[in-house]
Amino acid sequence: MRKYPIGIQDFEKIRKENFLYIDKTQSIYNLIASGNYYFLSRPRRFGKSLLLSTIKEIFSGNRELFKDLWIYNQWNWEQKHPVIHLRLSKLDYQKLGLYEALSIEIGILAKEQGVELESKHLKGRFEELIRKASANGKVVILIDEYDKPITDYLDDLGKVEENRSIFKSFYSVLKDSDPYIRLLLITGVSRFPKVSIFSDLNNLNDITIHRKYATIAGITQQELERDFADEIAEIQQHQPDFLGKLKSWYNGYAWHEEAERVYNPFSLLKYMDGRDFRNYWFHTGTPTWLVNIMKQNREYDLENVHIGENALSSFNVEHIAVIPVLFQTGYLTIKGYNSNNRLYKLGYPNTEVRESLTDALLSAYRNVFPGNDSMSVTDDLSESLKKNDMPQMIKALDVLLSTIPYDHWKAESESIFHIIVHLSFKRLGFDVRSEVHSATGRCDVLVFTDRYIFALELKLNSSANVALDQIFEKGYLRPYQMDARKKIAIGINFSSEKRNVQDYLVKELE
Repeated sequence: MRKYPIGIQDFEKIRKENFLYIDKTQSIYNLIASGNYYFLSRPRRFGKSLLLSTIKEIFSGNRELFKDLWIYNQWNWEQKHPVIHLRLSKLDYQKLGLYEALSIEIGILAKEQGVELESKHLKGRFEELIRKASANGKVVILIDEYDKPITDYLDDLGKVEENRSIFKSFYSVLKDSDPYIRLLLITGVSRFPKVSIFSDLNNLNDITIHRKYATIAGITQQELERDFADEIAEIQQHQPDFLGKLKSWYNGYAWHEEAERVYNPFSLLKYMDGRDFRNYWFHTGTPTWLVNIMKQNREYDLENVHIGENALSSFNVEHIAVIPVLFQTGYLTIKGYNSNNRLYKLGYPNTEVRESLTDALLSAYRNVFPGNDSMSVTDDLSESLKKNDMPQMIKALDVLLSTIPYDHWKAESESIFHIIVHLSFKRLGFDVRSEVHSATGRCDVLVFTDRYIFALELKLNSSANVALDQIFEKGYLRPYQMDARKKIAIGINFSSEKRNVQDYLVKELE
């Protein structure tokens, strides 16, 4: 049986115990042969730790671990370098504080290098470790999850500032250590503290969005078909079209507009192990605070979002901008780039993320997040739209609204109904467009299925007749008159007092 390295981040363990390894050594070779100072951001469980572990074994000269891999006959294995591998996630900074935890870890790393440290303060100990370890060759410094002691405290700005100040002093050592360093690679999920933490390290090359390194983490289509050939052949015997579904569910991530898209490695391995299409990655650690901030900021329509390159890498802890965080953490990905205005277009990478995040958001707007999903209360909506069964759709919407706890009900405007309707249909995989501009107005919601185009106008404490009339007066369906699909206008009036659909009207265009 194949052994999948689910949750295993140690290259030596993977190779010695015959786990599957996706050969990234050619990309790694290009990285370490082309420069000396790098920063790389990727979402959680995307292979950052394994990347650093692999680099550690290369510079340690452990050639036999690389047998049958690309780099085996391409590297000078006799030229070894001391490796300082600092993994922030293993430090007990919650209990000891970041300063003390780092100081202890530097002592452990010094023992691994056979170095005695004399300095008593953190900055001096780090500088001394690098300088003394370099007596055996220029040092390779690998720092994993550099941002974790900051992102863990986003609800405690005092602790964020304290840890940021400690990091700034700690990493400032690297600027004057150039004569001792062969390679420095820093990885993390976010890019937001990079400027303030590494402001002195102005030679750090950020390769997060770089064509050459866009696939250094994640699994490409070619790697999938090469390394999972046996599994693919087996599954295709009873699911001939499964490759298309696999791509829809777990592929789609891009860190450059011209680069090949990659699969989420964690979800892909979990699928190959269990052979079920499920939301594996999302449920391993989606932060509650992120979903709640999205709700607070009324962020819900995440398709075709446009953002500049500087904004893409920014993160102000005091005033969190949701879109950059969603990109950095893997909930949005690059869909395109306009070189004229230098704007990136972002969107959901795949079905897993779209379905999971819209479900979490819908549950948050229903005030049942975390702890409950919205799957059971939205499934009826799917069949009703596909069949153009409006009574069933209205009934399903009523059920959905009735599940919102009374003490959390805040229907101060029709926008809450608009958001719930949008997320409900988006969670089901429909092509949903909100506040679509036309020459004479802006339609609340447009939903596209294989057979129908639905225009929904939503009112609060008004009348369905007013809503329906607006669709025709403003010509919301006029831009689609050449489309062969049937076009349905739906006016819906909600009651804030009764928390339901008070009345609705439907009219099909002739």
